[in-house]
Amino acid sequence: MTTHEQRPVRIGVQLAPQHAQYRTIRDAVSELEDAGVDILFNWDHFFPLSGEPDGLHFEAWTMLGAWAEQTSRVEFGTLVNCNSYRNANLQADMARTLDHISGGRFIFGTGAGWFERDYDEYGYEFGTPGSRIAALARDLPVIEDRWSKLNPPPVRKIPIMIGGGGVKKTLRIVAEHADIWHSFSSPEVLAEKLEILRTHGEAVGRDVSEIEISTEVRGSSEENAEKLFELGTTMFTIGLSGPDYDIAKVKRWLGWRDRMNG
Repeated sequence: MTTHEQRPVRIGVQLAPQHAQYRTIRDAVSELEDAGVDILFNWDHFFPLSGEPDGLHFEAWTMLGAWAEQTSRVEFGTLVNCNSYRNANLQADMARTLDHISGGRFIFGTGAGWFERDYDEYGYEFGTPGSRIAALARDLPVIEDRWSKLNPPPVRKIPIMIGGGGVKKTLRIVAEHADIWHSFSSPEVLAEKLEILRTHGEAVGRDVSEIEISTEVRGSSEENAEKLFELGTTMFTIGLSGPDYDIAKVKRWLGWRDRMNG
């Protein structure tokens, strides 16, 4: 799959909402938008995923409302929403509202969920990987249907970004619903999974070249990123965590993006 002829390289930054006061997160959002980042993400968890387990942490969706008002250019969203934590129709309405607040810049990133502590401490049924994936497959059509009923409707066709790499079920859902597919794949793994995604696309009648490929490059080299690009990746994401968000690292990747886009 080589789709980069049609799409520019984009840089997305995931600001993990952990180990930092909100004012630090807010300042990082402003600095990253001014630096030229294309997309800003947070994550949908209730506790830190690294460092002090009970460290500072903030909730994702309410934060996105603030980002929608604070920013004027970047697209933004959650990498990724946990489908288990909110009713499907509510998710659709929240997404549509953020789309309007931002003037059509919201990306609906979503996934099946995996962090058991979130579920246990907040009273959600953890279930199994299979039951969580099945719930995502069930809820995405509900979300899309609700978007067609809301008044006012979304500003644009809200892009659906699905995170995860399960070859049997997740990639099937990607083929059916995603505008963007996100993973943490090496070039070797990405090549294999793109072939599987193509097979799922054939099964559901979807040309999967329509799907933008997003890959995390934290700790990766430019050489490795260029291999991912040759396979079809055009969105490259960088994860940053508090207490201090390393904007300098992002600026190096922005320079690489600009060279790639010529």
